[in-house]
Amino acid sequence: MARFHLVGISRNAVLWPALTLAAVVVALPRPVVARAGGTIVGTISTKEPAAKPIRVTIDPDVCGQSVPDESVTVDAAGHLANVVVTVTGVKVPAPVDAAVGNEKCRFAPRVSLLRPAGTVKMLSKDPVLHTMHAAAADGKVLFNVSVPIPNMTLSKPVDKPGVVTLSCSTHTWMRGYLFVTEELSGVSGADGKFRIEGVPAGPRELRVWHEALKVTVPVKVVVKDGETATIDVTMVK
Repeated sequence: MARFHLVGISRNAVLWPALTLAAVVVALPRPVVARAGGTIVGTISTKEPAAKPIRVTIDPDVCGQSVPDESVTVDAAGHLANVVVTVTGVKVPAPVDAAVGNEKCRFAPRVSLLRPAGTVKMLSKDPVLHTMHAAAADGKVLFNVSVPIPNMTLSKPVDKPGVVTLSCSTHTWMRGYLFVTEELSGVSGADGKFRIEGVPAGPRELRVWHEALKVTVPVKVVVKDGETATIDVTMVK
């Protein structure tokens, strides 16, 4: 076997660079793990009374003698449901589908979130003819389909952001809304509460939408990584 000798170079001189490199490698800082942001929670309230029930004029055997008017849905404490809270400027990249059902001659849920280029899936539980008429804020009809039998599912795409109003030509009191947005959003529940997770840290402005009520002042909050920011909002006519 051939042997090689380092002429004029000491063993320490050869080992020193390697040891120095090892020290450098060990001294490198560990990667910083990105945090998932913070959370915004809150309660939406109003002093407006709940809307009165609507008298049914067709298919009372399925719909009942009256149906709730959900345009203003509040509990005894004034907590307001069906409010969309949006974190302005924070985009959500992935499309999300929405499912809207016809149940006892009402759209359920009343308000749904949908990303642009997402799909709305329509399902009826009622043994009567329903239609689902979808119109953009400018009045443009996006689709108008019949759902004639129970457990029948139809799907339609919705491409552009904005508020889409759903109605039924058979049962004219029926209303629903698709809130189509690419921004991070949440909807208040029956108790008026909403929760939005994964909000980037920093000062944030919230846009608040309701079909009949509004806010009168800007809604702002400061979000910190790993923490929960709480804000309460009051809406008026």
